[in-house]
Amino acid sequence: MIDREAFSLAGRVAAVTGGNGGIGRGIALGLARAGAAVAIFGRNAAKNAGVLAELEAIGSPAMAVAVDLTDRAALEPALRSVEAKLGPVDVLVNNAGIVSISGGILQESPESWDLVLETQLNTVFLLSKLAVTSMASRKRGKIINIGSMYSYFGSGLVPSYSAAKGAIVQLTKSMAIELAPHGIQVNALAPGWIETDMTAPVRSEEMRAMNDEIVGRTPAGRWGLPEELAGPAVFLASTASDFITGETIRVDGGYAIR
Repeated sequence: MIDREAFSLAGRVAAVTGGNGGIGRGIALGLARAGAAVAIFGRNAAKNAGVLAELEAIGSPAMAVAVDLTDRAALEPALRSVEAKLGPVDVLVNNAGIVSISGGILQESPESWDLVLETQLNTVFLLSKLAVTSMASRKRGKIINIGSMYSYFGSGLVPSYSAAKGAIVQLTKSMAIELAPHGIQVNALAPGWIETDMTAPVRSEEMRAMNDEIVGRTPAGRWGLPEELAGPAVFLASTASDFITGETIRVDGGYAIR
């Protein structure tokens, strides 16, 4: 018999980095609809305000934190502001990311490499380190990292992005082992090809061949939508997934099985 309450996030506080658009927005809205109070982290004030209005319309407490996640000194104040307004963070979704379509390591600059890894990987480590201190004291918590198809496949176009997303899988496993005794589960979602601003260039006429290859390889026969990450995220954030940790769940329409 399924206990529907096991999937409820009522009374929980979630923080979603990069929650002001794309996959982050889809997850943030899904968590709010499941009952969580949700804080989104993002740099763009206008986009923050837009998603905050959507969250408030759902009816759960919400807030938007304007923060540059590559500013390490700003991370702890950002998290503390959430705790002050909404309460201790129960669910941390490490979603924020950028990509450098450099065309390979021969073209990619060290500065671009550093920025991608700082945003995609280092922030996951640093924010998680801050959040789990409180989680461990309460003997419960959920961390959801966002990987990619490039967590599994290499790419000559985006080597820094691929390196970071591959590392996310191993960091997720390592954190899961360490934090399990503290009642904290750490898992990851690996989105397939999802319609976001970041993937817009691949859907353009200039990259039609790559777009056609993606759709042709995906058994679902289409690109995914950001809101299709919400269900898996709610599951991993809920008590229904308490005995699942260290896993990376593909949400890809079957892309990776071919």
